[in-house]
Parts: sequence; C-alpha cells; structure tokens
Amino acid sequence: MSRKYVIINADEVSDVVFSEVFEMSQSLRYNLAGTQTFVKYEGAKPRFLHGKTTYTHSEILAILATSAWTSPPTE
Repeated sequence: MSRKYVIINADEVSDVVFSEVFEMSQSLRYNLAGTQTFVKYEGAKPRFLHGKTTYTHSEILAILATSAWTSPPTE
C-alpha cells in the first residue's frame, strides 16, 4: 500500500488524530512561514482529512522542494 500525503494549515493541527497518521505533533515539518504542515497515511483517508487534497510521494516531494518549504542554499 502506498502512502498518501495531505497538506494542512497550522491552525488545523489540533484536529489531527495522530493515531491515524505517521507523524507525531512534535515531528511535523512546517513550511518556512510556519503556516502549513503535512501528514501522511496509508489506506483509507482519515475522516479529519476529508475535503483536502491528497498527494502522492512524488507530488509532495515536488511541493516540499519549492521556496515555500525549503530555504535556498547559502553560498
């Protein structure tokens, strides 16, 4: 079964049922602005994520490589 990824707003973290995803509240990765994070799951989409866009592994990697999520390298 492949993992799926969903981006959520930082203010929605309190709605996350951590027993249904692979993250813990302390291990969430946030975008550089601190306004969004993401969770991953396998199998059926957890109810608290319904209505949100689901991404594949390659799709989430492309998103996380953007300037919103990754600082540019320093020289």
